[in-house]
Parts: sequence; structure tokens; C-alpha cells
Amino acid sequence: MNEPSIDELPRWDISDVHESFESRSFLDAMDRSAADMGRLEALFEEHDIRGVAPRPVVAADGVAADAVIAALNSLHEHTTVTRAYIYATISTDSFHEKAAGLLSEFQMIESRERPLAARFAAWLNALGLDALAAHSQQVAEHHGSLVKLAARAEHQMNEDEEALYGELANTGSSAWNQLHGVVTSQLTATVAMPDGSAPSLPMAAVRGLATHADPAVRRAAYDAEMTAWPTVAPVCAAAINGVKGEANVVNRRRGWPSPLDASLFANNVSRPTFDAMQHAVVESLPDFRRWFRAKAQLHGHPGALPWHDLFAPLPFAAAGISWPEGLSIVRNAFQSYGGSLAGLLDRALDEQWIDAGPRAGKRGGAFCMSLGGDRSLVFLNWSGSVDSAQTTAHELGHAYHNTQLAHRTPLQRSLPMALAETASIFCETLVVEEGLQRLQGRDRLSLLDVDLQGSGQVVVDIHSRFLFETEVFARRQRRTLGVSELNELMLQAQADAYGDGIVQATAHPYMWALKPHYYSSHFYNWPYTYGLLFGLGLFAQYQNDPERFGAHYDDALSRVGMNTAEELAAVFGFDVTDQAFWTASLDIIRQRIAAYMSLAADEVATPAANTP
Repeated sequence: MNEPSIDELPRWDISDVHESFESRSFLDAMDRSAADMGRLEALFEEHDIRGVAPRPVVAADGVAADAVIAALNSLHEHTTVTRAYIYATISTDSFHEKAAGLLSEFQMIESRERPLAARFAAWLNALGLDALAAHSQQVAEHHGSLVKLAARAEHQMNEDEEALYGELANTGSSAWNQLHGVVTSQLTATVAMPDGSAPSLPMAAVRGLATHADPAVRRAAYDAEMTAWPTVAPVCAAAINGVKGEANVVNRRRGWPSPLDASLFANNVSRPTFDAMQHAVVESLPDFRRWFRAKAQLHGHPGALPWHDLFAPLPFAAAGISWPEGLSIVRNAFQSYGGSLAGLLDRALDEQWIDAGPRAGKRGGAFCMSLGGDRSLVFLNWSGSVDSAQTTAHELGHAYHNTQLAHRTPLQRSLPMALAETASIFCETLVVEEGLQRLQGRDRLSLLDVDLQGSGQVVVDIHSRFLFETEVFARRQRRTLGVSELNELMLQAQADAYGDGIVQATAHPYMWALKPHYYSSHFYNWPYTYGLLFGLGLFAQYQNDPERFGAHYDDALSRVGMNTAEELAAVFGFDVTDQAFWTASLDIIRQRIAAYMSLAADEVATPAANTP
């Protein structure tokens, strides 16, 4: 079967939700969002939901809590769909000015909830969740989800300041984030191909060439990036200064000791858990560096690995895989697990959940977002590599998670990012393990190579991003940072994380400009590491006792918005505050590194090592 062209790859279809932005149903949805927000504001005033002096809870408080929680859930049920409908267009076509305007209008409506959430948190904290639960069925049912909200009251500005910030964020961090998305999604680069051609490609497609079989193409794509990113770097620098500067001010006013503490709180992860994970990560870096150097040797490099070969397929690996082949890999892995996961890929294809190919105006990366109920939208930038197949499995893992959350209320399914990666990493691991069980020799080595590329990104590269962001936050307390300084910080962070694993002269100084998460959240990086290592721990338990694992897994997925990281881990018998848990998960990766290096040594020793 021939590989479809970029234009023939699937695109999502949400015309059943609304026919267009001009349709009566969409206009009604926007009107309802504004009207329901107004009713919610009135409800808060009617019941005087705001910070009060601690006092005994009375029956009227239970009535108020029931009304507010029901209204919040109702609001979120339909705004989730409206937001996703708009974002489905703007994320795939940043040239669509109508969608950009509607997104801004919708964000203005949503921002009105921020001060209400602060008032609700203060009210819950003052009266006490347990006392309220005795009078409110809704509080009792949402107790786990409300614990963090009530605790948030200890880190809030006063009511007027929270309301002001809710409005100003639309012209502050949200606007900077949108600017970054538009500029980077419309960025193109001219790639000087080895055949003499020089196509101008969207940046997402250029970055996809990092997995090309031809080393000259990979190097040409890297060179094109190094030429293109400086043209937008000043805009990106202004955006990251705006986003991080605002965060510093707000975190200080809310009484957070550091931005990291705010991030840990938002993710329901304790500091002891985070520290245990970080210590294990740092101890694993030498193992990854040995792997980078082994990979370099297979590519004919005498020492460390050049940056432009980080994602290179091995010289003897298949040149690439087709979209149908990639789907087959994912489908087989999901069917090996069974249950409702087995048919998820075909459902996503049949119901047109997936937008697969890179194109001009489409943002980079990959994500999955809920479209209400148990339906999702899966955003990819397919590059024809095994890594792309794993990314497809990863994002469909999020979609599977959404199916398990569908019976929960919106407040119950508000996921912290660290725990939101649980199902996605598990599904990605299914793909790897299914292949490792049946492949030998070069094929096994090639799969290990792709898997370790992903692990290297999530452990090593994300550690570099954590180091970078930590320093940016610290310096942004005093002043703004220019492009050169941001580049220097990124290069230093990469040197500290990758060490002698890569050729430092080829490191990527503009990684801060291309990664969108820096502009939409803070310390977004470590939750992915948490997700990978927690997911590996889960997979090990699944392999040891599939039946026992299955009895807990789906329910645990449905509860990630209701439990702390430590509580969720305890369901499976894990103590995530103990470094030993994280070391055990990293040991799984170390075993794969050892298997890789053994196979690589045999390959290097073979005279025909680099012949196809």
C-alpha cells in the first residue's frame, strides 16, 4: 500500500458538532457560554460565595454548595466542547483570523471564572470540606477534587486582585502564548537538500526531517533550523519574558516560595515525591550518555553524538514506515492488551478524531483534547517514522483516558499534567514491548533505538528544560532576558544534562523558542518524566499480574482528578516518595540500554555493519 501524501492523511471532522462558525448552533453555544457565566456570577453573589470568617456550617451552606457545584459542572460540560471546536481550527490553521478572534472572545468569557474559583476556594477553606460534606451531597461526591481547591486558598491574592488578574491575563500571558503560537506555526525554512533542491517547508515538517534516513538530509534540516529560528527569536524572547515575568509577579503575590512549588501543587505531587524522582534522574544521566555514544558509533561518529542525529534511524533500519504500517503497529499493540483499548484506534479513524499531517499554519508537536463525553481529537505531525507511530499510540492513550473519565463530572476529571500522562505512557510502552517480544537482531536494535530516543527526550532533554526554566525564572526576577542570554542558558542546560553524550558544539540553542509549553504553563517539563517513570512502573506490574492490574487500572484512570499522586500510586502498592520506586523504573530503561549496547557491539564488530 502506498504512503498517502500529506494532503491525503486524515484530518479530523467536527462538522457534526457545528457546521461552521457562522452556524446557528455555534452562535448559540457562544451566547450560552456568556449567559451561563453571568448566571454563575449571579449565583455567587446570591449565596455570598467568597472568603468569610470561619464559622459553623448550616443547612443553607449545603444548599449553596450544591447549587454552585452543579452550575460549575454544567458550565464546563458545554464550554469544553465550544473551546475544543474553536481550537481545532486555530491549531491546524493559524492563518484563520475568524478562529483567532473567536478564541480571544471565548477566553474573555472563560477568564471571568478565575476570580470565582478564587472566591469558591476561600469559602470552602473557611467552612471546611468535611463540615460542608455533611450538608452537601455535591461536596461529598466531589470531596477529592475539592481538597486541592480548598488548599489553594492559602495561596491566593485578595478577591479584587484575583479578579483583576483574571482580566489582565487575557492581554498578558494568554496573548503572549497566542503570539508565540502564530509566529512559530507560520515559520518556514528553506532546506538545502543533497539533491540540489531547496524546498521551503513549514517548521513542523523541517523538524520531522530529523528522522530521515539520509544523514545529509538530517544535517540540512538542522542547518535550516539554525537559519530560521533567529528570524523569530526576538519575538519569542519577548513572549517568554512576558509569560515568565507575569508568573513571577503572581506567584510572589500568592505567597509561593518558588514557581516550582506552585507547579507541584498544581500537579498534586508532593515535594518529597519530586525530590525522590529528581535524584533518581540525575543518577541515571551517565547511563544515557553511554547510550548516546553507542548510537554515535553506529552512525560512524568516533565519540559523542551530533545533535542532528539524535533522532536518526539506524543506518540499516527501514527508511521509514507508511501511515498504514504505523496504524498496524499501534493496532496490534492495543489488541495485545484487549478490552475497550483494542478497538480504540479504529473508532478514532472511523469517527475522524485524528488530524495527522504537518502543513503550513499547523502548530508543531502532538496533543489530544477532549471533545466532550468519551470523544477526543488527536493532533499529530506524522513524519513516517516508528517514533511517529509511538507518538500516535501516546496521544491515543490520552483518548483512552478520556473514555474512562467520561462518567465523571467535569470537576472530577480536571487532571493535573503529571497524572494525565499515565495512560499515554502506558500505551506507548505497549507498542515498544509488543515489538521487543517478536523482533531479533537488527530489527530489535532498531526498535530499541527508537524507544531510547523517546526515553532520552523525556529523562535527559526534559531535565535540561527543567534546568533552563529554573534559571530563567531566577533571572527574570531581576530583568528581561535577551536572545543571546536565553541561548546561552539553553546551551548550558543541555551541557549539564547531556554531558559527553552529545557533541556540544552542535547543541540546539533555540529549543526555548520552539517548545510551546514554555509559553502556556510553568515547569511543564518534569510531569512528562513523572508520567514516563510512573507508567513504566505500572507496566511492570501489568506484566507480573495482568488480571490484578486490570481490576484497578481503569478505575484509577478515572480518579486521577480526585486523588493526589501519592494516593493514586498507593492503589497499585507504590510508594512514590521513595527513590527506590523511581530507580526501579529507570532500571527498566537501563536494561534496554544494556541490550542495545550488546547488540550494537555485535553490529560494530561485523564487517558489513552499515550495509542495508
